[in-house]
Amino acid sequence: MPSFEKRMRAFAHAFRGLRVFSTQWHARVHAIAAVIAIALGFVLGLSAAEWCSIVLAITVVCACEAVNTAVELIVDRISLEVHPLSGKAKDVAAGAVLLSAIGAAIVGAIIFGPKLWPLIF
Repeated sequence: MPSFEKRMRAFAHAFRGLRVFSTQWHARVHAIAAVIAIALGFVLGLSAAEWCSIVLAITVVCACEAVNTAVELIVDRISLEVHPLSGKAKDVAAGAVLLSAIGAAIVGAIIFGPKLWPLIF
């Protein structure tokens, strides 16, 4: 069983991985969208179930963005040569981010849409 010190180091490494949101442009865009959604949630007074949906959607998008960055970094590290499989791996990882972002946008539309519609029109 790992010592407490080793566990704390593991957490430190994991938190260092969250730098993806300061180094990757798309990750920053997702982080800004998350902050807007959270602020809007407070303003509109979301229910517990709505908060759970929003938090889950944000978490999935952020996790996909981090995995996408990891795939890009490891593929670039393995070889600097352009290879069709490298491109496909990057495309699939980016597709996962896109799919999660579309899902998050749908969740946002379902939750925020009915609350914002009367305020806009």
